[in-house]
Amino acid sequence: MAEPSSGSLPYWRLSGFYLFYFALLGASAPFLALYLHYLGFPSARIGELLAIPMLMRCIAPNLWGWLGDRTGQRLVIVRAGAACTLLAFSLILVDKSYLWLAMVMALHAFFWHAILPQFEVITLAHLKDQPWRYSQVRLWGSVGFMLAVVVLGLALEWFSLALYPWIVMTIMAGIALASWQVPNAQPAVDAETHGASGFLAQLLRPGVLAFYGSVALMQLSHGPYYTFLTLHLEALGYSRGMIGLLWALGVVAEVLMFMAMGRILQRFAVRQVLMLSFLFAALRWLLLGQWADHLLVLLPVQLLHAATFGSFHAAAVHFVRHSFGARQQGQGQAFYAALSGIGGALGALYSGYAWTSLGPAWTFAIASLAALGASLLILYLPRRAV
Repeated sequence: MAEPSSGSLPYWRLSGFYLFYFALLGASAPFLALYLHYLGFPSARIGELLAIPMLMRCIAPNLWGWLGDRTGQRLVIVRAGAACTLLAFSLILVDKSYLWLAMVMALHAFFWHAILPQFEVITLAHLKDQPWRYSQVRLWGSVGFMLAVVVLGLALEWFSLALYPWIVMTIMAGIALASWQVPNAQPAVDAETHGASGFLAQLLRPGVLAFYGSVALMQLSHGPYYTFLTLHLEALGYSRGMIGLLWALGVVAEVLMFMAMGRILQRFAVRQVLMLSFLFAALRWLLLGQWADHLLVLLPVQLLHAATFGSFHAAAVHFVRHSFGARQQGQGQAFYAALSGIGGALGALYSGYAWTSLGPAWTFAIASLAALGASLLILYLPRRAV
């Protein structure tokens, strides 16, 4: 496959980083809860442990985003964050007690969540006047996620879950190595995005806070999906290999959506794309809670990942880029990550407590209501927002 013509754009080096970064997410989202269950933790403790990285996502991106904007050393932050993520997670080999694992979750997430917002700024800076090509680069992250869920799903049918930490650390090493292949780039100052004004002034522009609120609600709605989908499907009788393939199906749909997002965002307003993403999410969670035992329902439900993540994320990154100036790009992307973290942490917590007390159907119903709430907030965006 030839590299798309792009002048000086380091397409494959940027794409390689995304591949490894989201392969780590593919190893974590479907299988970390399964590993914690293997260690003997009940659902409430699993929810708490998985909420900790999300809570760190509320703190770390803003700190690192401010530092990146202040110093301009975003690539240094990415490389140091990748190395420290690996070192911190390796502490999981020392002990498996609840408090020790809580510390490991917090420490490695503090560095892991430093990475992506800064790398997004670097990627968009490389793209220059071709921001619509972001999806062509980012889709390789989806490929990495898909490879991880399929390979791990099949491998964990044959090998013990005791190998799980070693697999995760191998992927983390890949992130660190990939970060050293990427050249640095700085965003250009754009007067149209009010680059000279402060971050707070840009944050208070019409619709921006409503957008961030909708981001938090959308991530909250994903709480049961990322925390308990694998355990839910395993309890319904699906094999781990099949579960991995079902996760991968969602990512295939996501990749196809990323390939089309450049044209979609040139034709439709961000407000329209986000609204449809939220409404499809509300439908998806209802179906997943009620009829996941029917494969013919579960297949199209997983295809809806194209909207609930693919179009949502691409439109959100596009909105953030156009809402903040060059000197606040890192903080804008970091605030996006932080609000995602707040929503994700609350989603993991509530689903952990609701899973045994209310059951899967009601847990996913609450998620559906959160997605509907996001669709109401997005109405505050200007009709032709970016």
